[in-house]
Amino acid sequence: MSARRLLRWTAIAVVVVAAALAAFVSARLLSGKTGGPVQVVKASPDAVARGKYLAEAADCAACHTAPGGASYAGGLGMASGFGTIYATNITPDPDNGIGRWTSDDFWQALHDGVRRDGRQLYPAMPYTSYRGMTRADSDAIYAYLMQLRPMKVANRITELEFPYNIRLGMLGWNLLFLTDDLPATSTGSSAAWQRGRYLVDVLGHCGECHTPRGPLGEMELSRSLKGFALGRVAAPDITPAGLAARGWAPASLGTYLSRGIAGPNSAFADMHRVVVLSTRNLTADDIAAMTTYLLGDKPPAPAAETVGEGNQAGRTSYVALCAGCHGLDGKGIPNTIVGLRNNSTLRLADPRNLIVATLDGIGPQNFPHRMSLPGMPGFADKLTDEQAAALVNYLRAAWGGQKPDVRPSNVQALR
Repeated sequence: MSARRLLRWTAIAVVVVAAALAAFVSARLLSGKTGGPVQVVKASPDAVARGKYLAEAADCAACHTAPGGASYAGGLGMASGFGTIYATNITPDPDNGIGRWTSDDFWQALHDGVRRDGRQLYPAMPYTSYRGMTRADSDAIYAYLMQLRPMKVANRITELEFPYNIRLGMLGWNLLFLTDDLPATSTGSSAAWQRGRYLVDVLGHCGECHTPRGPLGEMELSRSLKGFALGRVAAPDITPAGLAARGWAPASLGTYLSRGIAGPNSAFADMHRVVVLSTRNLTADDIAAMTTYLLGDKPPAPAAETVGEGNQAGRTSYVALCAGCHGLDGKGIPNTIVGLRNNSTLRLADPRNLIVATLDGIGPQNFPHRMSLPGMPGFADKLTDEQAAALVNYLRAAWGGQKPDVRPSNVQALR
């Protein structure tokens, strides 16, 4: 075949493919629904209660409720490397929310990442995990949401840079990265392990924060739950090996998920919202199932506590700034001030979260069962990069069992 004929046939093939793609896209968009009747959903109290429980297990409120805003009325901005995506109103308001959505529309959004109007959702809405949800659970969550008070809160426009603001591009993204099954991150086969896998990987969509992301925002499933920094505070490694290395065992992990405080460990930043809005509401059996899956049917032995010396410069800063609350021995005050000795954040190989906490502090927090912790001040204005690095290295070496390898440049990068 001559080069001219080959070029001609290639051009024809490109035109045919482009025409087919355009027809497909047009059909999808034209089939989308923008009007329609307001839906009235009648469900029994038991069905609504089940839907509420599942919505809490799926942590819907954490994203769909803005700080100080009405529950499920949207508005929370989620920053990404591509711009800011705003969570939408999912109350049954007919104009701003899902009041005209049918259960089929809702299922399509959760399973396929497609809105009622036929446009693609961005994966900030974790349909990449919710794809594994059963239709029965989707219908139950829908029935619950449709009983909420409609909130006339307009949706904010997503602010993404070109070309990421072209939603049609998600068709190609889904072809490349959307999968029906997420890989298991632990070993097991028990009923508790199976239930825990569904709670962790699907409803709780833990991998959306704890799994590293690729250059196009896709989850790198070969490293599921290995930890990632979507925001300022990183989501740590929660594989069995990662948890065991920081001293977690089934009992302590279950207490942490249900209460937010376990020994010297307390939830903060995004994980605090997860506990308060989601995991605290789960049954004891479901909490046990989550810990079974996260650690496996045969959990690895938790690493023993390690106590070291640390550097003198860091020790000086610790005594001056930290010991008044956390104690000279780092044990804190039970139920009042978290301990630093054997603290999971200090035992992280990545020092990011410890540096951030040192610079920014942690605000006062309320926990289940009327527990609360006072705020911790940040020391960004009191410590130079060198002093902050020395303090962090002291904490890591003295009570975290980690190498004192934090440099001033690491601190500077997080200011």
